[in-house]
Amino acid sequence: MGGHHLVLGETEDFITGDIVEDSHDERYRQKLARLLVTDRGFAKNEIIPRNRLALNAGENIGVIRVDFRVELSGRIGMILKYAPGSLVTRHRPALAISRLMAPYQIPVVVVTNGEDADVLDGTSCKQTGSGFGAIPSRDELVAIMANADFSPVPEKRAALESRIAYCYEIDGACPCDTNICRL
Repeated sequence: MGGHHLVLGETEDFITGDIVEDSHDERYRQKLARLLVTDRGFAKNEIIPRNRLALNAGENIGVIRVDFRVELSGRIGMILKYAPGSLVTRHRPALAISRLMAPYQIPVVVVTNGEDADVLDGTSCKQTGSGFGAIPSRDELVAIMANADFSPVPEKRAALESRIAYCYEIDGACPCDTNICRL
């Protein structure tokens, strides 16, 4: 059994077909995966689940999981980060993560607690929508990406964003959270 989560057995991952630990959090992730495919029109091979991301803050290093990234034409156009609790407290670390998952600013950032979702513009940091229906469809994401600036994130900015994400995601995590790893 991992961490403080109630393990309900095992379940099949909707995207990959892999067998994963079943928990309340995983059920929300699977619900989100199904929504991306059945309601928003993405192909399963465009959605990459359980992404590991290394973060550092000075000498402190850790690894977190980013629940989903959506890739179209070889670029990440959207990331989705699940965590229970308040959505507004998830905005800043998710925006920081969107500057670290690729060498460019990822255009669309979605934060969800499984019951609701906020959609953020990665560049302006503004909330562009609320609710699962606001998550861009495949066609909408294609249009967003066509107008996105995929310029590299400056190295200094990436280092600062890594510190921000580290503080929220690792320093602020429950000591028994098995989705993060302190190195």
